[in-house]
Amino acid sequence: MTKGLQLNTLAVWHGTRQVASLDARIEPGQILSLMGPSGVGKSSLLAAITGTLDPALRCTGAVLLDGADITNTPAHLRRTGLLFQDDLLFPHMSVGANLAFGLPATLRSRLSRRERVDAALDEVGLSGFAPRDPATLSGGQRARVALMRVLLSEPRALLLDEAFGRLDATLRAQVRDLVFARARARNLPVLMVTHDAEDAQAAGGQVITLG
Repeated sequence: MTKGLQLNTLAVWHGTRQVASLDARIEPGQILSLMGPSGVGKSSLLAAITGTLDPALRCTGAVLLDGADITNTPAHLRRTGLLFQDDLLFPHMSVGANLAFGLPATLRSRLSRRERVDAALDEVGLSGFAPRDPATLSGGQRARVALMRVLLSEPRALLLDEAFGRLDATLRAQVRDLVFARARARNLPVLMVTHDAEDAQAAGGQVITLG
């Protein structure tokens, strides 16, 4: 089986106008950085990969994940994890409940789910934070919880949509390094959309500029 994320002439269209296109292969553990000015279709390409493309748009080409064509697979079955600029934690849930939300539905045992959540918090230096209200967390802590919620869903690829954009310079570097390290530890192919050249440099992989 061919591992990794492969985009075969993936293109997003609005009517007869091509919004963006990308032809790339990302090996497990590698990070591909996608750069370019606002409005060139970077986020639309991510939406095409995750199956959440705006109905006004359409895509052509193919998305293959670990050798399987997922171009027409429903979004919830694609096993693609997406981290946004906003952490999108549920304010009415505890930190632990937010993390448990990411767990596969097949994991039914309450004890197993709690153990998985506790292990995830321990992995990012937040042991004992499960009962906490997300509103009491710092920006860096919220970013770590958001990352682990995505990883607990057991994705086979990780997509980053300006994921570090709201963090100050020092925190940005810390969270970025953590995200890259956790993704590499799981041998995930990573596609990162960013405006920041330092993000791309830190990723150490191929950089493609659109527009």
